[in-house]
Amino acid sequence: MKLLLDEMYAGKLAQLLRDQGIDAATVTELGLAARSDADVFAAAADGGYVLLTENVSDFARLCSDHVGTGRHHSGVLIALSSRFSRRPAGYAAIAAGVADVADDQLVDRLVYLERRP
Repeated sequence: MKLLLDEMYAGKLAQLLRDQGIDAATVTELGLAARSDADVFAAAADGGYVLLTENVSDFARLCSDHVGTGRHHSGVLIALSSRFSRRPAGYAAIAAGVADVADDQLVDRLVYLERRP
């Protein structure tokens, strides 16, 4: 899985994911910091990245619009802030949620990550 972490996630989370065998990059690493959600989504789709975000409202709409026009994307993973902390103490839970779906067919899907008990 190639994974793009939205701007709210730190580079240390990307490094943890890379250490676990996931090809992860941050929006900042790709030069997309402070860009619009539409630009981030387009970069993820064009680059073959699954996008990780907690921004449901904007990315759900972008996913729907994109697929509605006959285009495809590699997937969007939603880590709700009510389930996952973006602080360093929450990185392991986010990484586990990503690992749980890493082998799933994610093309054109928006998937809510589940927190392991």
